[in-house]
Amino acid sequence: MLIQVLDDSDDPITQMLIKEEVEKWKGKGAANIIYRHRIDRGGYKAGNLKSAMACSYVQDYEFVAIFDADFQPTPDFLKRTVIHFQDNEDVGLVQARWSFVNKDENLLTRLQYINLSFHFEVEQQVNGIFINFFGFNGTAGVWRIKALEESGGWLERTTVEDMDIAVRAHLKGWKFVYLNDVECQCELPESYEAYRKQQHRWHSGPMQLFRLCLPDVIKAKISIWKKANMIFLFFLLRKLVLPFYSFTLFCVILPMTMFIPEAELPAWVVCYIPAIMSILNILPSPKSFPFIVPYLLFENTMSVTKFNAMISGLFQLGSAYEWVVTKKSGRSSEGDLVALAEKELVHRRGSSESKIEEMKELVNQEQNRSKKKKMRHNRIYMKELSLAFLLLAAAARSLLSAQGVHFYFLLFQGISFLLVGLDLIGEQVN
Repeated sequence: MLIQVLDDSDDPITQMLIKEEVEKWKGKGAANIIYRHRIDRGGYKAGNLKSAMACSYVQDYEFVAIFDADFQPTPDFLKRTVIHFQDNEDVGLVQARWSFVNKDENLLTRLQYINLSFHFEVEQQVNGIFINFFGFNGTAGVWRIKALEESGGWLERTTVEDMDIAVRAHLKGWKFVYLNDVECQCELPESYEAYRKQQHRWHSGPMQLFRLCLPDVIKAKISIWKKANMIFLFFLLRKLVLPFYSFTLFCVILPMTMFIPEAELPAWVVCYIPAIMSILNILPSPKSFPFIVPYLLFENTMSVTKFNAMISGLFQLGSAYEWVVTKKSGRSSEGDLVALAEKELVHRRGSSESKIEEMKELVNQEQNRSKKKKMRHNRIYMKELSLAFLLLAAAARSLLSAQGVHFYFLLFQGISFLLVGLDLIGEQVN
């Protein structure tokens, strides 16, 4: 087994910390760890992976497991994943499920958890069972290197290199296996700014890819059903139709009808359809049912970012190629600090439980001090604020015209846009 630590950072302190960690493990006898730092950051993650896979010593290996920096695989991760390649020469990817250390940290992380639970429990699992295809999540997965090579390797043409390689591998006939019972811990972004940047990349990238690979999908030697699934369900429904529907209906058409007496939307369009969609999305995480109303309102609010990303990706606008690393708080490694303290204390002669608790308390104090040092900084999002004023004005107009159902929806949706526009959801960290 070979471990490559791929570092694209331009921060010398980060580089120093990573080098020290690698040297520490080498000192423990793990000589098969290589630290790689790129001076040229071209291609971002795709470029980094492409550079690492081009090394001559990689040719001696059959599989590659990929983990982002905040992911923590369990000790038996490889045993539980690589076994699915055995006697299955047509399997190119085994994908594990994500679990989240900070899903209950704030309202924003709770709402993200609802979306991602649906993604893994329903989308990934159903597609894996019925058509052996789903989008590679970019991390917590194991690839057969032969499948990567035959599919053209990592390409830098979009900001979703993971989805790109998955589509090309599927068109080459490779099958994917999704393991819902194998989890890999990671971290959710806790600030709205980080989440917004992440969602922009996740929705502009697929539209870039759709435009580029549509001819290949049409010409591919796969069944009509698989082509239809890839075009209409994999690409268009989640990444284009739903954001377009939410944005145009709830953020434009509905509020404008309040100022046009002749226009009227039936209650089932405003109430029943979004309610059913929200219930279906929240079913995989039943403990999140108390958040169903905030979830509905927040998803409609996020449709502005998703719609903008969709348009930029589809028409190759400047922001489509924007790659911003999703900022995390480092909570996925907090447990390591306590575990390390316990391990060191246990090996000391005469160490006691009281000393372990004392060390835990010191670690907690240090974490609290670091949190206090962070400066809170609220950003202002003008698009969301503009829509907030439009929706609140429409709510007032609805109240005057005695349209009760529309009034309550517009009022709460306007408040939701106002809170997001003032950056009052999630952590505000500079």
